[in-house]
Amino acid sequence: MDSKAVSWLNGFIGVAIFAGSLPATRVAVLGMDPFFLTGARAVLAALLAAIWLLIGRVARPQRSDLLPLAVVGFGVVLGFPLLTALALQYITSAHSIVYVALLPLCTALFGVVLAGERHKPVFWLCSVLGCLLVMAYAAREGLDAAWQGDLYMLAAVVVCGLGYAEGGRLSRRLGGWQVICWALVLSSPFMFVMMLWFWPQTFSTVNTAAWVGFGYVSVFSMFLGFEDRMTSPDTWSRRMKTLFPSNRNPSGRRTA
Repeated sequence: MDSKAVSWLNGFIGVAIFAGSLPATRVAVLGMDPFFLTGARAVLAALLAAIWLLIGRVARPQRSDLLPLAVVGFGVVLGFPLLTALALQYITSAHSIVYVALLPLCTALFGVVLAGERHKPVFWLCSVLGCLLVMAYAAREGLDAAWQGDLYMLAAVVVCGLGYAEGGRLSRRLGGWQVICWALVLSSPFMFVMMLWFWPQTFSTVNTAAWVGFGYVSVFSMFLGFEDRMTSPDTWSRRMKTLFPSNRNPSGRRTA
């Protein structure tokens, strides 16, 4: 299987897992406090990540990697899960997932600022069109009853875009799955404290569906799915380039 096919397959798996994240979060947050859910899912995912790093005998990140990893942790370990959990108290998962269309544009903007990435005009065109469609949808639905959820989702997309862009930049040296694993491990002390602080008095009100949702977002969304979504610094634009390839021969020169 060639590299383009592998890229598309990884992207499809990552997107498929990601597509279930918001519905699973919605189900889980109906039975759990959003702050407890965010902390607990990160702690479980961090445990899996630590085991994976030990099995792979992965070298520790350098001191210079700690701040970028903290940014990744803030964006995708804390920010996006917490903000989406808060949003899903006000809006449905079907409504919230529309905002994910803003993620490629937000990630690309942070990529330009943080890593100096350059994208083709067709990428910006498709991203802006997606953004306009989201704005049109929000305007059509109205913000009177769900404005809190919409604001939480917009903030979630921004911090997630920041985390993806910084993680993509860092993955050039560490690798995609190493980045998210180290981000989870380094974030785990703070997330553990959050989990304990918001620990519920009883779990008797948490139904089976909420536990299933918790398990999904912990194992799939926070751990397995990230490897396929953070494998390169410009994942979104590279897949766009496979649709609109440039006319270059193997030497890198343009053909006539």
